[in-house]
Amino acid sequence: MRLQPRQRVIPWFLAAVLLVLLTLHNTGQVRLLFIDRLDAAIYDFSLKRTAPRGLDDRITILDIDEPSLKAIGRWPWSRDKMANLVDKLYNDYGIAALGFDVIFAEPDISSGIATLDKLSKKELAGDPDFLGRYAELRSSLDYDGRFADILKGKTLSLGYYFITPGLPEGVTGALPAPNLPESVMGASQKDLVEAIGYGGNLASFQEATGIAGYFSVLPDADGTIRKVHLLTRYQGGLYESFSSAALRAAMGAEPLNAGVQESGFLGRMYRQPWVEVAGIRLSLNADGSSWVPYRAGAPFPYVSAKEVLSGRTDKGVLENRVVLVGSTAPGLADLRVTPFSGAFPGVEIHAHMIAGILDGTTGFTPAWASDARVAITLVTGLILALALPVIGPVYGLILSLLLLTGLVTGQYIAWQKHWSLPLAAPLLAVIGLYLLSAAYGFLAETRNKRQITKLFGQYVPPELAEEMSRDPAHYSMEGQSREMTVLFSDIRGFTDFSEKLPPAELADVLNSYLSTMTEIVQKNKGTIDKYIGDAVMAFWNAPLDMPNHAEAAVQTALDMQAALPALNEEFSRRNWPHVKIGVGVNSGRMSVGNMGSTFRMSYTVMGDAVNLGSRLEGITKQYGVGILATETTVADDNVHTFMKVDVVRVKGKEQPVAIYQPLGRKGELSEDAVKMSKLFEAAFDLYQKQDWDAAEKLLREMAVIAPCGLCETYLDRIAHFRESPPPADWDGVYVYTTK
Repeated sequence: MRLQPRQRVIPWFLAAVLLVLLTLHNTGQVRLLFIDRLDAAIYDFSLKRTAPRGLDDRITILDIDEPSLKAIGRWPWSRDKMANLVDKLYNDYGIAALGFDVIFAEPDISSGIATLDKLSKKELAGDPDFLGRYAELRSSLDYDGRFADILKGKTLSLGYYFITPGLPEGVTGALPAPNLPESVMGASQKDLVEAIGYGGNLASFQEATGIAGYFSVLPDADGTIRKVHLLTRYQGGLYESFSSAALRAAMGAEPLNAGVQESGFLGRMYRQPWVEVAGIRLSLNADGSSWVPYRAGAPFPYVSAKEVLSGRTDKGVLENRVVLVGSTAPGLADLRVTPFSGAFPGVEIHAHMIAGILDGTTGFTPAWASDARVAITLVTGLILALALPVIGPVYGLILSLLLLTGLVTGQYIAWQKHWSLPLAAPLLAVIGLYLLSAAYGFLAETRNKRQITKLFGQYVPPELAEEMSRDPAHYSMEGQSREMTVLFSDIRGFTDFSEKLPPAELADVLNSYLSTMTEIVQKNKGTIDKYIGDAVMAFWNAPLDMPNHAEAAVQTALDMQAALPALNEEFSRRNWPHVKIGVGVNSGRMSVGNMGSTFRMSYTVMGDAVNLGSRLEGITKQYGVGILATETTVADDNVHTFMKVDVVRVKGKEQPVAIYQPLGRKGELSEDAVKMSKLFEAAFDLYQKQDWDAAEKLLREMAVIAPCGLCETYLDRIAHFRESPPPADWDGVYVYTTK
C-alpha cells in the first residue's frame, strides 16, 4: 500500500539502519558472516553455470593410487623406483614437464647404504677387499644420489608446503631461492600471506632441480578452496605456487616477474598486484591469490603410477603433457573441498590452475571493487528507501526488479571479464529494503483490516470476516455449489426442559450451552450457520477451503458429546436440568452463499444434503445414540472409526442411506468399544438376513456387557417383525414416514 506522509518515518528509519549495517560490512568495520557466505554462494553458482566442459589434453595426473600401492609397496617408495618412474616418463613417454605434488623430505636408506657406510668407517675400515667392494657398490646403492642425478636438467618442479600463521611453526628440508624480493610489491606486500615455516625436500634434490613451488592452499572461511595464492612472503622473499613453478618448468623456466599496477579515479589510488608466469601476465587479488577457474566434469586424465612403471600406459596420454604427480589413495590422498566436490584431489586443483593460466581465465577481484560495492549499495539503497513508501507495492516491486536485473547484468558482464565482484551486499540492500517496505505496508494494512474484521465479525463468523479482509476477491459471498459437510445438533426434550425454568434462567441456560457448542465448532474451523432455538447448525468447507471437512465435522460432534459431562456438572451446581443432545452429520454437494431477501441476508447452505443432515439429528433418539453420520461422510473421513447402525429411507428421500455411529479416533478405542462394535455389526448383519434368533442372542449379549439403547431398539424391531414379518422382498431398509 502507498503510505501516507506521516507513515513514512518508520520505514525510512528501518532503511537507514539496514544501509548503515551494510556499509559497515562493506568497509570492513563490521563482519557479517552471512553476507560473506552469500557472496561465496553466488560465486559458486556463477562458477558452476559457466564452467567449461571437455577434456584438456595439455595436463595429465600421475596417480599414486591404491592399486599402485598394492603392487609397488607402501609410500614412500624407494628413490630407485622414483628414479625409474622419472626416467620412463621422459625417455619412454616423452612428457613435456613434471611436477611433484609430494615431498621427498627424508633420506632413502632402504638399500642398506647406511649400514655399509657404518661398516666402512668402523668395523671393516681396514679391510682392503671390503673397501674395494664398498666403492663399487655404494654408487648403485645410493638411491638418493641416483634420483638427484635423474632430476638434473629436466623440465621439472618439486613441491613443498608453507606453514601459515595459526599452525605450529617448523622448518624441514630445503627451500628454493626466492623468486623475487618482497620490495617489488611496494606497499602492497603487507597484504600478501606471510609464511612462518615450511616443509621442503632434501637439499640435494632441490639443488638438482632449482625449481619448486608450494602446493599448500588456503581455504575460505567455509573450508572451500576457491583461490590459490600465487605469491607468498617468507623472510623477505616472494615464493611462487606449485602451479606457477610447474608451468614455468614446462615453458623453459623463464624467470618469474611480479609487481603492482597503480591507477587513480576520483582522487582514489588503486593498486592491483600482478604476476607474470612464463610470459603470461595475471592480475591478482590484494592478497596475491587468484580465483581458480575450475572446469566441469573430469577434464584431466588420471594415469596409475603402476601402469607407467610397467610400461602399459598409452603413450598418447602422456606425450608432450604437463604431468603432475599426486595421490588419491585412502590415507595418502590430499582431498579438499571445492565448489564442485567435497572430496577433490588437491593435485587436480593445481591442474585447473595451470590450465586457467594458459587460457587466461584466472579470475581476480579488482582493487576498486570494495569502493564500488559501497557506492552501489548506497545508491540503490537510497533510491529504494525514498521511493518505496511513496510509489506503492506494485511499482515498488517493478523498481526493485529493475535494480536487481541491473545488478545481475553487471555481475554477468564482470564475470565475462574474469572479475569476481562481491555483490551480496547490494543485492541484500535491494531485497531487504523491499521486504522491509512490504512488511511495514502489510502491518499497516493489517491494522486497517483488523478494524474492518472487528466490525464485520459482529455479523458473520470471525473466520469469514478474517479471510474476506485478507483476500476479498477470492472469497465471494455469491452463491456457489461445492462439496461440504453440515452438522445439526439439538437438545433432546427441549420443550419439557424449557417448561421447568423461568424465561430469564432459560436464556442463561441456552447462552451457556450455545457458547460451549459454538466454541467447539469454531475450534474445529467450522462456520456457525444459525441457531434455531436450542439447535445449532454449522458447516465446513465454506467460505474457507477445507479438504478434511468431513473429519472436522465428525470430530466436532464427538467433542460436543464429550463436553456434556462438564457442562451438566455446572448446570447441577446452578440447579438446572441436565441436557442430552443428538447430532447429525452429512456430507455432499450443497449450495452456499449469501441468501435471503432485500430486507435481510444470511450466509447459509441449502440443498438435499442439508435436509438429510437435519433428518439424521432427528432420528438419533430412535437409536439411543448421540451421533449419526451418513455413508458419504464416512467415505470422506480417514481418521475416525465408525459402526454401521442401519440403512434407512428418510421422509422425502427415495434412495436408502446407510447411517453410522462415530466411535472415536482410529487407534484410540477401548477394547470394550471394539468388542461391542463387532458384536453389533454381526447382529445387524443377522437382522438384515431375518435371522431373528441369532441376532437377538448377540444383542442380549451386548446388553449384558453394557447398557445399550441401540440394542433395545433392535430387540423391539425383532419382536415386531416376529409378530408382523416384513414382506418377502424386504431389502433390510428401515423406512421413516415422519421427520
